[in-house]
Amino acid sequence: MEENITSVQNEQELNELLQIRRDKLKSLQERGKDPYEIVKFDRDTYSAEILNDYDAYEGKTVTVAGRMMSKRIMGKASFAHILDYKGDIQIYVKRDDVGEESYADFKAMDIGDIIGVTGIVFKTRTGEISIHANAVTLLSKSLRPLPEKFHGLKDQELRYRQRSVDLIVNPQVRDTFIKRAKIEAEIRRRLNELDFIEVETPVLNSAASGASARPFITHHNTLDIDMYLRIATELHLKRCIVGGLERVYEIGRLFRNEGMDATHNPEFTTIEIYQAYTDYHGMMELCEDLISRCCLLVNGTTKIKYAGYDIDLTPPFARLTMSDAVKQYANADFLACETDEEARELAKKIHLDCDDKTATKGKLLALAFDQFVEDKLIQPTFVIDYPVENSPLTKRKKGVPGITERFELFIAGHEYANAFSELNDPIDQRGRFVQQAMERAKGDDEAMMIDEDFCQALEYGMPPTGGIGIGIDRLVMLLTGETSIRDVLLFPTMKPLD
Repeated sequence: MEENITSVQNEQELNELLQIRRDKLKSLQERGKDPYEIVKFDRDTYSAEILNDYDAYEGKTVTVAGRMMSKRIMGKASFAHILDYKGDIQIYVKRDDVGEESYADFKAMDIGDIIGVTGIVFKTRTGEISIHANAVTLLSKSLRPLPEKFHGLKDQELRYRQRSVDLIVNPQVRDTFIKRAKIEAEIRRRLNELDFIEVETPVLNSAASGASARPFITHHNTLDIDMYLRIATELHLKRCIVGGLERVYEIGRLFRNEGMDATHNPEFTTIEIYQAYTDYHGMMELCEDLISRCCLLVNGTTKIKYAGYDIDLTPPFARLTMSDAVKQYANADFLACETDEEARELAKKIHLDCDDKTATKGKLLALAFDQFVEDKLIQPTFVIDYPVENSPLTKRKKGVPGITERFELFIAGHEYANAFSELNDPIDQRGRFVQQAMERAKGDDEAMMIDEDFCQALEYGMPPTGGIGIGIDRLVMLLTGETSIRDVLLFPTMKPLD
């Protein structure tokens, strides 16, 4: 009952504040001072530039702009802090310097208003670097109070729904997304330096392929056909390799109609990279290089803390075959089984959770890894040599029946990258697509569809190729210390409140 009363009181107080701010705006407009009519303001300096190099700015006149985050009225002089893109700085406003009318206008401004200030850089008696204003301009009126009035924006779901406010009042959130931009920029810079080219491939596809995932389905009205939001960029990028673009990559959104949790969102960002004339070993070296460089850029070191673990991202990363990993953590050697039946008996012995009564030893090996190993891999580890059953786009490992040249990178118990020595045998590839189609017909809605255009392209000949996909969102989580994917997506998928 008390909570309901408090909620009603807060709502009434908020409505009163909203009306007060609208009345202030109306008064400004009636006096010919409508802030929304201002189309440009010539800012010449950011707060951080002044704070980081005070000696160069002391006594100089600067013009800054930003959102007013605090205000202290002290009779004929007042202090305020304004927040811009790079930080915040104090301003000192004195009635005798800006004029009586301007000072009255300033006192009427609200927390959250966006203002421009021209003044002289100085230090207060307490030593705080500040700007002594000689002109203050209201650039945009904030008609809604910032949430500090109600003890800050702390509710997680509300933060994601009101990301604009979250960015205003939580500096660490802004920092995370600035770091995300730097990470993506560094990946591009490094790949371009290595002579890769960035390409763009279709988001709408006639077949959902390139990964094992449930797609989103839409309909193209003009063509009158169902289409699928892409679940991977792989097949189009490998068609570029066939065409002679020997080093290509794409950073882009993928869409998978699957569950949502701390590491999964229906739309997410990956980078896929393909390089002709190399293999999955080449992709391991490239992966180590990119991740360590990005970590060093945003953290100043390759040694970080994440989810309570001390993680060392200094290359080289550990390498461990899937079979050896299962032997180490589950004491089971599926590859030593001569038949699938023998492998199924081994699965029972180690209490492997599997409902498929016809599961092959390769499928059981992969399940055993998922259940007994994955969450135990804390330091960066390339798990290599996967079963062919769950690697339909990967080249077989020579001399090891049923195994492919594939790896996944695991850190802190989660997957961060997936890479192959790419399958370039068009006959084998079509056969694996057919097998996937049969699985789909049995009810596996995550099995791949046959992509005829890709199969035909492969028949023209694709050179030996290494390919890798890295989850950008998870990488940003790792390098910024965030444990929920929603904290590294500006606008995560949310269920509508209505």
